[in-house]
Amino acid sequence: MQNNELRIDITDRTIEFAIEVIVLVNSLPKTPAGYAIASQIVRSGTSIGANVQEAQSAHSKKDFTHSLNVALKEARETYYWLTLISRAKLTNSKELGLLLKENDEIIRILVTIIRKSKNNS
Repeated sequence: MQNNELRIDITDRTIEFAIEVIVLVNSLPKTPAGYAIASQIVRSGTSIGANVQEAQSAHSKKDFTHSLNVALKEARETYYWLTLISRAKLTNSKELGLLLKENDEIIRILVTIIRKSKNNS
């Protein structure tokens, strides 16, 4: 897969992932814990794609790598919240397992892009 294809893939995947996070949040209980976690995961889960988009307009390789590192941090935070939702059994959503898997794959893709970008510097 060429670098441009990888960028398009991660861009589309993070948009779809953000949509799935929003859908999941709507299934969380309307409790203090549910609201708190919903707020956190909506921010981190939608921020991944926003930072990937920002990286597409980077002015330098350093700026590109920085934006992707921020996306990676947000992806790891999102993985934490998804794991917490799963272990606390806050939803019966059948999509939670798929969301965790996709989150893991997004993390792996971001790590690969960041490494390749640093190696090409």
